[in-house]
Amino acid sequence: MTRYLVNRVLGMLLVLFLVALFTYMVFFLLSPDPAVQICGKTCTPERIDQIRANLGLDDPFPVQFLHFLEGLFLGRDYGTGASAVHCSAPCLGYSFQSAQVVTDMIVQRLPVTAVVAIGAAVLWLLAGVIGGLLSAVREGRFTDRFITALTLGGMSVPNYVLALALQYVFVVQLQWLPFPQAVPFADDPGQWFLNFILPWTVLAIGYASSYTRLTRANVIDTLSENFVRTARAKGLRPHLVWRRHALRPALTPIVTIAGMDFAGLLGGALITETVFGINGVGKLAADSITKNDQPVIMAVTLLAAFFVVVGNMVVDLLYSAIDPRVRAGATT
Repeated sequence: MTRYLVNRVLGMLLVLFLVALFTYMVFFLLSPDPAVQICGKTCTPERIDQIRANLGLDDPFPVQFLHFLEGLFLGRDYGTGASAVHCSAPCLGYSFQSAQVVTDMIVQRLPVTAVVAIGAAVLWLLAGVIGGLLSAVREGRFTDRFITALTLGGMSVPNYVLALALQYVFVVQLQWLPFPQAVPFADDPGQWFLNFILPWTVLAIGYASSYTRLTRANVIDTLSENFVRTARAKGLRPHLVWRRHALRPALTPIVTIAGMDFAGLLGGALITETVFGINGVGKLAADSITKNDQPVIMAVTLLAAFFVVVGNMVVDLLYSAIDPRVRAGATT
């Protein structure tokens, strides 16, 4: 087990290194000169050269990338002499637009994105697993057809269309919900909860549709296994067979995809946060793309990659706790 963990961690570090290298290479080779962007249209060539020197843009690409990695783990200095500015680890640079520390910008918005991701994940897992189980045990009946129709509808409607439609109906017309605002949980828990209902629902509908179809297919396959037939032959009640013997093995691929989807959302639900004006990592990424704020875009890209890689490793470790067949295979 220890050897497996070490290999997984080393693999994770290698993937993150390659993602960082590729991302930095794209911004280094394909993006416009950051010094010109920072300085503005009325800047002098001397000032542009000074900015390049302060940012280390005069160095060759390998040297710049090594400085970037050094900043992630040890911090780095921008500039020389008395004008040098120290950026503490993990240093992702400074925003070209606001001159803020990129790490601080992400840390301020990450809790909001985490709330959006956790709430949506709870909803889509409950709806997807329960709906898929009901559809599987009622295969071919009205319940199965009705749930299948709902899932097809949920998968067909784009997130931004669904967000605008629900916002128009429940906020503008019916006025049952407020437009999402920045209300701290400690100040007004009720208002805080109402603010996130629509974002949670919009994200959950699309994911729940996919999870319902996947759960249905897995449960139907598991119900044909020999150990399920044995449980039925022993006289167990149907709900015990479904819950204990059919659902649990069928959850293995569900957990895999859920871990990846949740990790991806931690990197920012870009469309949903932008439509509802939620100041999370996704909206930060959208605003940075519009303004071509390269350090912020690269930082969000690395953050999303980090969560996806770590989420994948955590999911692998959870396999044996979910499916007894995995434990049996590991001991043989």
